[in-house]
Amino acid sequence: MEDTTNQAIVLLLNLPHPCLGGINLLSFTTTPRFYGVKNLPPGWHFVFTSSTSSLSVRHGAWFRVKGSSSTSPSSPSGPELFIKKWDSATETLLPETSPTALLHWRANLGSIYRDSLTPYRQSATQDQDEEETNDWARLTACITPALLTRITGETPDHWSLTSASSAKVDVDDIPGLPSSSDGGSGFAEKELGFLPVDLKQTWRAGATGRERTQAAQDRSWYLSSLIAAHCGGDENEVLGELQFSFLMVLTLNNHSCLEQWKRVLGLLFTCIEAVSQRPQFFVRAIGILQLQLRHCGDVEGGLFDLREEGAGLLRGLVRRFRKGLEEMEGRGKVDVVEELEELEEYLRQEFGWEFEDAFVRRGMLELEDGEQVEMEMSGYEEDDESGEYAPMVVELTPAQASELDAGGEGPVSLPERLYKVEHKRKEEPEESEESEDEQDLEDMDARF
Repeated sequence: MEDTTNQAIVLLLNLPHPCLGGINLLSFTTTPRFYGVKNLPPGWHFVFTSSTSSLSVRHGAWFRVKGSSSTSPSSPSGPELFIKKWDSATETLLPETSPTALLHWRANLGSIYRDSLTPYRQSATQDQDEEETNDWARLTACITPALLTRITGETPDHWSLTSASSAKVDVDDIPGLPSSSDGGSGFAEKELGFLPVDLKQTWRAGATGRERTQAAQDRSWYLSSLIAAHCGGDENEVLGELQFSFLMVLTLNNHSCLEQWKRVLGLLFTCIEAVSQRPQFFVRAIGILQLQLRHCGDVEGGLFDLREEGAGLLRGLVRRFRKGLEEMEGRGKVDVVEELEELEEYLRQEFGWEFEDAFVRRGMLELEDGEQVEMEMSGYEEDDESGEYAPMVVELTPAQASELDAGGEGPVSLPERLYKVEHKRKEEPEESEESEDEQDLEDMDARF
């Protein structure tokens, strides 16, 4: 028998076969001989499964390996052992809590260790295996037990959720139809306790006028308020939620987690003043995002469309954040800009993104006769003064030019002159259609 001392093990019992199984960034199809995963490194781990190997609701649970052999009274020696079992009646992944069952499986580890436990690994080669393992540790670096308890509402060593688990804000409540939160299983899903990120109101209560406008454009006040009110002042709680949300999309395809991931990014990348207050926080946030984007391809077909045409939300946030940093003054800017440049370079190399003000957009245009032709449009700018709000150059008639130059009022800006001309034009009485018709009749009488 192989020595299993200090090698953590997770058992996944009573799984239907074949079904989908997975741990962290690795997924596989189970066989009847599969009982779990061995040689787990210290740190956070997430196991997940579903009743079939095809598309279905996935169930998963977080647990943490401490990296030392167990010394509890029920298991005086041996590796850390985590046991999760599939309940076919409710189709859920539950923790094994029976002391008798725990002792039974610990006593029988030797008989299943060699042939029924698969070694923890992420890829075929040793170098890739080390890289993937390190990436998982970085992807979960800001996740804490308190964060998992807040979101899932469960106690340590088994923080669970499914593909259908959802925050209240993401649940569609349609009158006359049953709740969609049961994922089609007939059992009510738990509500996820996400941070209440509301990007529609990012100003303090009672704010009016300019203060509300500024708080909507730069959400730094809202970020600080959220950290103080809901994170106990710990800014890493926001980064942990960003990591948690992404990994639950990656492993469970959870829609509510995807929406929260977008909300957190939408908050972070619209804060400019906060950069000078929390520079290292934003350095870590940008680094986390870049690492997450590197793993979007772990899902077959890609998790997100990161091509130039399909990444409007994220690209717009990055461009807006860059523009805000260019206009920013104060300390802390240099490190954040350097990290952002690394992210932009990665997106440029991998997905062909362009961040300059002028670039070429290409697409197919369908003509009236049904023929499709490829068109290019250059000089497109995606900022607040694009489209119908873009400035326009017009040619003035001699009369308009003389009106702009007249008045003897001293130096006047062009917008002010245009306003005065337009205002004067509106004040002048216009001839009505009736007076024009009367003039036409008089002309006709004169001719005949």
